[in-house]
Amino acid sequence: MQSLGFSPLNSLGSTKATTKFQKEISRDQLSSLKPLSLKFKPCYSTRFYRNSSIQMSGSNDEEDLTKQMKEMNAAKKRWDALIREEKVKSLTPREAGYAIQLSYKTLLDVRPSFERNKAWVKGSTWIPIFDVDSKLDAGALSKKVTNFLLGGWWSGIPTLSYENQFISRVEQQFPKDTDLIVACQKGLRSLAACELLYKAGYENIFWVQGGLEAAEEEDFDREGPQPFKFAGIGGVSEFLGWTDQQRAAAAKDGWGSRVIYSARLIGLFILADGLFIGVQQLTHYLQEIRSS
Repeated sequence: MQSLGFSPLNSLGSTKATTKFQKEISRDQLSSLKPLSLKFKPCYSTRFYRNSSIQMSGSNDEEDLTKQMKEMNAAKKRWDALIREEKVKSLTPREAGYAIQLSYKTLLDVRPSFERNKAWVKGSTWIPIFDVDSKLDAGALSKKVTNFLLGGWWSGIPTLSYENQFISRVEQQFPKDTDLIVACQKGLRSLAACELLYKAGYENIFWVQGGLEAAEEEDFDREGPQPFKFAGIGGVSEFLGWTDQQRAAAAKDGWGSRVIYSARLIGLFILADGLFIGVQQLTHYLQEIRSS
């Protein structure tokens, strides 16, 4: 916060931020990123990290997997260096909200549209670094089907593609000396965005640790139909209330939320049972028609 012209709200330093960053970055997280040296092939498998579907661009070839791991490790080292050397300065969500409200700093929201539409910071600028893949060619459709079958139905996370015009769109709106506070949902894609911005010549870059999901409701002036913590969830897991975010909220709300999610689960079982019985009866009916 001292770099923003305020006295620090806590003892947060670059060493602490770097340590936290090192603990949070995993192979599954890194695999969702594409810019710079991370070059991925179509997605063929999906893994989960904190109730989010993370695309793993895979190949059965051991050489390709080894190359991918090297690229992931290289990205981690670059981002770690950016934070350690304070080329990108880290802020907690509370500090970011403090800076936005008192000094009118710009919050750059780089989340995809399906997260942005659920909750956003009032007055923020939305320029996604990744967004929902809208292509309908054979390759794109194949990836969408694969993503859905391998976890998208559960997590609600669609197939994403890198926005090639990200930097040019930022440059159209902000000069290079602008103080940019960059945020995403969990704090990973925003790091990739920070690296791109730094390489493009932006020097006053601030990264929101943990993303908007780590923010409390009082940290920012929120707009949108859902809390920040719920903006990154979806699919069947959200419907049943089986995400960490919903369970934490239910623990605070008491039995009300638990009853609702339990009723949904029971309803889902009844629906599945009804469909199974219906298929059996239809099969029996068709067999009788053929035998008559």
